[in-house]
Amino acid sequence: MTDMRTLDLNLLKALDSLLETRSVTQTAARLSLTQPTVSGMLGRLRDAFDDPLFVRSQRGIIPTARAEALAGPLKAALRDIGALLHPAAFDPTSAELTVSIAATDYAQRVQILPFLAFLRVEAPGIRVSVRPANVQDLAGQMERGALDMALIVPDTAAASLRSRTLFSERYVCALRADHPAAHRSLDLDTFCRFDHAIMSHDGTQFRGAMDVALQAVGRSRRVVVSVPNFTVLLDLVRSTDCCALLPSRLVEKESGLFLIEPPVAVPGFTKILVWHERTQSDQAMIWVREHLAKIAR
Repeated sequence: MTDMRTLDLNLLKALDSLLETRSVTQTAARLSLTQPTVSGMLGRLRDAFDDPLFVRSQRGIIPTARAEALAGPLKAALRDIGALLHPAAFDPTSAELTVSIAATDYAQRVQILPFLAFLRVEAPGIRVSVRPANVQDLAGQMERGALDMALIVPDTAAASLRSRTLFSERYVCALRADHPAAHRSLDLDTFCRFDHAIMSHDGTQFRGAMDVALQAVGRSRRVVVSVPNFTVLLDLVRSTDCCALLPSRLVEKESGLFLIEPPVAVPGFTKILVWHERTQSDQAMIWVREHLAKIAR
């Protein structure tokens, strides 16, 4: 018996054709080979399986019992190999898989939530595991297969990861709808007199993009509270006189708020989608990435 490591796959394809056609001539035509080449392949197959495999008759060649026993398993093996080389097209309506995505609470609200609603209709068999965006180990998690993709900002993306820009975001000032200063123009002096609330990922920072912008014009504000997520910050603004600088996509559909442009220019940010090279060609992951991008637009 020939060692599997030295067996030519083309020999198995020839054997499968010989079993179907029972003809060296027809097999040669089907495989675009010459008859002497197919005859030579049959000789190698006989050596490999230690069996004549076919005997001559008036109607061509007849398979031996050994060859007939090989027919079913051989066709299944070739079909499995073909599936490995040419995987079936991804069908979201019947797909059953879990996708893991890391995102901040902001990205979870503005990007992941609408994506989940989309999946329930278009791909109900896809489950989503939403993780905190621990940027220190994103690349490592993706390399190990523990995470599929992440929604982050460009300056936290590892150079080893693939990326795609999803959208650019700007900031607006938010007050509760019945705030004494609501529905008025917001000048710099009034803005600086407010108590301000800020979101920092660990709740320890009292300085952000607005403070940098104010410092550039020689002004400052008083930040009285720092919270670790936007959900709490939104509820805080609705229930107090605090003012907060918030991403526009986060608040554009929120009720109970009065939104106004900041009194000084504040740079926004860009949100990108990142993933590892190992999932670059995965058809399911390509589909997920494409639809996350469509939702972002």
